[in-house]
Amino acid sequence: MAKLLDNINSPADLKRLDPDEMPQLAAEIRELIIDVVSRNPGHLASNLGVVELTLALHYCFDFHVDRLVWDVGHQSYVHKILTGRRQAFSTLRQYKGISGFPDKKESPYDPFTCGHSGGAISSALGVSCGNELLDNDRNVVVLVGDGAIGAGMSLEALNHAGDLKKNLLIVLNDNEMAISNTVGAFAKYLTKISSTPLYVDLKKEVHHILSVLPVFGKTVEHLLERITEVLKKELVPGRIFVDLGFNYFGPVDGHNVQLLIETLNDIKLLKGPKLLHVITEKGKGFEPASKNPERYHSAGKFHLCNGTIVETTQGGKLSYTKVFSDTIVELAATNDKIVAITAAMPDGAGLSTFKKRFPDRYFDVGICEQHGVGFANGLAAIGLKPVAAIYSTFLQRAYDQVFHDVCLQERENGIVFALDRAGIVGSDGPTHNGVFDIAYLRHLPGMTLMAPKDGSELRAMLKLAVETNSPVAIRYPRENIPDEFIDPSPKPFRIGEAEILREGSDGAIIAYGAMVYPSMDAANRLSEQGIEVTVINARFAKPLDKTTILNAVREYPVIVTVEDHCLLGGFGSAVLELVSDYGGDGRKIVRLGIPDRFVEHGPRDVILKSLGLDAEGIAKRISSVLKAKGSKIERSEPSCYQI
Repeated sequence: MAKLLDNINSPADLKRLDPDEMPQLAAEIRELIIDVVSRNPGHLASNLGVVELTLALHYCFDFHVDRLVWDVGHQSYVHKILTGRRQAFSTLRQYKGISGFPDKKESPYDPFTCGHSGGAISSALGVSCGNELLDNDRNVVVLVGDGAIGAGMSLEALNHAGDLKKNLLIVLNDNEMAISNTVGAFAKYLTKISSTPLYVDLKKEVHHILSVLPVFGKTVEHLLERITEVLKKELVPGRIFVDLGFNYFGPVDGHNVQLLIETLNDIKLLKGPKLLHVITEKGKGFEPASKNPERYHSAGKFHLCNGTIVETTQGGKLSYTKVFSDTIVELAATNDKIVAITAAMPDGAGLSTFKKRFPDRYFDVGICEQHGVGFANGLAAIGLKPVAAIYSTFLQRAYDQVFHDVCLQERENGIVFALDRAGIVGSDGPTHNGVFDIAYLRHLPGMTLMAPKDGSELRAMLKLAVETNSPVAIRYPRENIPDEFIDPSPKPFRIGEAEILREGSDGAIIAYGAMVYPSMDAANRLSEQGIEVTVINARFAKPLDKTTILNAVREYPVIVTVEDHCLLGGFGSAVLELVSDYGGDGRKIVRLGIPDRFVEHGPRDVILKSLGLDAEGIAKRISSVLKAKGSKIERSEPSCYQI
């Protein structure tokens, strides 16, 4: 049987359908998304929830001319399918395939490349203002979730948009969840709205009553408009948006595509800022995801027949996140000063167990990293020990707070930043790669930067961090730890202390964090070629182990630094600065890391290999450098260094 979806290659094809055919098309799109995401792990529940909404938006607007701006964008799969990417959808989030987020390079229907929450209303308002200045007659629609609407930047943009009165339609997709259950007073307000009798239905009912009155129907029509204004101020559940200057509509059923089309067509020509409140269900159409949308936000591979998730952990290994989770609970059990903070990511950041064990010491601030760090500042000020578990890419959003509210305070009690997803993250791609944290933290006075080589070292670093009276950031990747056994009592080390793991005479590798084990593997490969190199586990990007590093620079003709971080301002730059400050020969330093570009999505191991940051690539680079430099660089004299 032919499918409607087979003939949908653009929004123009969609507009040829009768609205009555939309439910069938929605079912076919859900079938495609479930099939592809079961094999290519991605964001399932959120996309199943916006099928009808996305269909209605593309049916009512021409986004080749108009603009559809996505907040976060992980729920844009239906949009991709409708805008010429259906044939490529099977490559979703695969290396060299289409992105799991809106991407300007993929389609003119994606006005922005985006993957972070809270910024869409600001961007859309800018487009709207620009349209007016340039006399562009186009609609601007922004789709934002109930979690993102409470983000600080979203609230700032709502405040500005209501004041400017520009033409802008905000579609609020309300499913009571961001990634985990949405938290905060704003979320509770939206829940209250969704449980209130619908204002739109009430208005229609009044219209109907008046229309059937044979004498008075026409004469009281004007009175109805007066009543409408009273309803807006007194009865409409979205009063807060009205007070901000928006024309509020809803809430409406986000899975009734015909109602959505009618509503959008009714309001799209209205001038000024408008907000359409849509109620949707995450995981709609796939029972496992509907029953457990948090688990199926980004579940990994699963069986189509019953939704059973395929476990990928091999060899009994644990993830760095799991080690962090277990360790922070263990430390908190003996230290009641430890409190934990997450920005709407309790599962992803490894704090779900902490939440269950210590609910009074657990704080989810919502999608508000800036507030989370400022909040941690207050906790630390009265003697508590905040541990803020925030992805590397998302702590970027709170840079000023790290500077102003943490480092500048110079208090005798530091905040611990647990930076999960540091380095290359894999299929989420450039919006989520955590490859800038060393650069944006290293220059802040008082900050200590650590990175563990394995699970045992992560345990030791966490213990050291909570005992330290200054701010500390620990970065670790989204992958399994390389060691199968975790020493419950790892050998202690001091801040700024590196370790020599292997000694050789031909050169030295100074590796940071997750790059230590690949560097050890590279050294073993080089040994098979008759090249013997020393391997140093730096442990710290700040402060550096001056003695160990400068001795290595003095001793060896070539020093190779290895990091899964951008080269500009990263760990290798720190080593170069150290050597320069002490009069060493910087020509000996070769830096391996992330080049000065945004790195595409794909499996972490594939991306690292493409960048020459796997064991084979590191070994090849060292071999070629040694052959090229040969005897060109003479060994420096010890007198060069006065530490």
